[in-house]
Amino acid sequence: MQKITSGIVFILIILTSFVGAQDVTFLASAKSTVRVGERFQLVYTLNAEGRNFRPPSFEKFSVLGGPSTSSNSSIQIINGNVTRTLEYSYTYVLQATEEGVFTIPAAEINVEGKNVVSNTLKIQVVNNSSTPQGQQGQQGTSGQNNIIEDIKDDVFIRASASKLSPMQGEQVIVTYKLYYRIGVSSPEFTKEPSFKGFWVNDLLKDKNFPQYKENYNGQLYNVAEIKKVAIFPQQSGKVTLSPLELSCQVQVKAQNQRRSRDPFESFFNDPFFNRYQTVEAGFKSNSISLNIKPLPTTNRPANYSGAVGKFDMSSSIDKTELKTNEAVNLKFTISGTGNVELVDKLPIKFPPDFEVYDPKITKNMNYSQQAVSGRKSFEYLIIPRTPGTFKIEAVKFTFFDLDKQDYVTLSSPEYDITVSKGEGGDATYTYSGANQADIKYIGSDIRHIHTDQTKFNLIGTVFFGSVTFYILIAAPLLLFLLFVFIWKNELKKRSNIALMRNRKATRVAHKRLKQAHSFLKENKQNEFYEEVSQALWGYLSDKFSIPLANLSMDSVKETLLKKEVADTIIDSFISTLNNCEYARFAPGGSQANMENIYSEGVNIISTMEKELRL
Repeated sequence: MQKITSGIVFILIILTSFVGAQDVTFLASAKSTVRVGERFQLVYTLNAEGRNFRPPSFEKFSVLGGPSTSSNSSIQIINGNVTRTLEYSYTYVLQATEEGVFTIPAAEINVEGKNVVSNTLKIQVVNNSSTPQGQQGQQGTSGQNNIIEDIKDDVFIRASASKLSPMQGEQVIVTYKLYYRIGVSSPEFTKEPSFKGFWVNDLLKDKNFPQYKENYNGQLYNVAEIKKVAIFPQQSGKVTLSPLELSCQVQVKAQNQRRSRDPFESFFNDPFFNRYQTVEAGFKSNSISLNIKPLPTTNRPANYSGAVGKFDMSSSIDKTELKTNEAVNLKFTISGTGNVELVDKLPIKFPPDFEVYDPKITKNMNYSQQAVSGRKSFEYLIIPRTPGTFKIEAVKFTFFDLDKQDYVTLSSPEYDITVSKGEGGDATYTYSGANQADIKYIGSDIRHIHTDQTKFNLIGTVFFGSVTFYILIAAPLLLFLLFVFIWKNELKKRSNIALMRNRKATRVAHKRLKQAHSFLKENKQNEFYEEVSQALWGYLSDKFSIPLANLSMDSVKETLLKKEVADTIIDSFISTLNNCEYARFAPGGSQANMENIYSEGVNIISTMEKELRL
């Protein structure tokens, strides 16, 4: 049986080589009517294998993603005739930004050495409150709803909380997970959940979503934690957290409406021959209801300030014996797990004879994916102004211990400080009352008689009406006129779009190459070659004000010859473009090949920039 199947496959492959060439078609398709702010797909479909795809300029639309490429292949056998169909698609996700009727120019691609041009598209953008005309938009919306309904068990968002009945001030971890069993890409939050009445800490600040597999309801899913926060309720009662809404690209299998009785149908149902399409879909998580319990009022200490969790307190002082006017550093540190950031200044009673500055507050927080922990320090600078023996009483810090379900009070040690009289004969103390708090050090307030020669002004000499006076009066007007002149000149330059694109061409190209270098490190071949290709073609388009759709190898060479660029540099630039395009559409290149292409791209743009400046 295995030999028979292998023979059939071999015969089919031989037969496909005799299939006649079909006419090349390159079609662009998109919704004809969209709303302002609406996202929609623009798809270019080619029924042959092409190279050097050059998209048009999307001046009136924002490009949110793309081009994402895909290919389909199918074979049909009807009455002994074998027909093979190839289809390549390039998909963009666009967003309408303003109202009006706009035309998307044609795209170009090279097929067997010939340039093939797509059709242009006219798209009407209506006001957001208007209803799009025609049935195409309605069918698209209905179709997308049907697709979302079909994949609701394959892609969904699930929100969960570590505790549904927390205490007021208790830490709760809320996690939003994306479950998927089909291809998902380009996730983007369309609506963040609301945490009104909570202190919130983001636990995924680096946006590196943890991914793993999980068995849910008897099915194995790929899981990505797209959002994870630690929330601290600031009030008691029942609260509902609003859902998170997400938009992303999903790859779904296209439905084949034709039913065939062909005996080989089971063979062609292999995934290789199935067609897939990429659609944009929106997903919404479930809401979470929390029942927040108030903290007990029984046995609550008077100095309690709202700390909930598990904490420790430590304190230190750098010296306890010193002289007047010397500084002392006194430090208190609260550490542990819970709402550390909400801990306020501690109630410390300093002797009235001490001059105390506002504390220096430092935080060292740890936002792990399990909990928020860390420490918060309060460092006081103290200067005793009078000699004597003083005492800083023990400082108390109270928190609610979740394990004990009770209030716990921590206490620091007392500090006895001995202050002796400082040196310096001119330092004196004045007493304005019986209380030591009224003591004031005035040793640095007395100043010696000034003995230097003093300059005097003649009577009648005034600044008003002098030359300096009029210069200072005229200076602001002159500076304003100069500013207006420079600003108008700059606006004139900015209105020249070709000039601005020319000035920014090198910077934009280097920015794309920098992004390509990051893809190189991550060994993302498709993204790497895409960025290098756009950097090279974009540099030429911006530098010489040529639309991307009009660029080709021939036009590049002709343009550079007109600019009197050396033939060796032109050949090198074209060679780099060819190498990049070949590697881009011939996957499987090595890391070394990617590094060579990156080096070529950087060198040729630098060389071209130097040549054009001469």
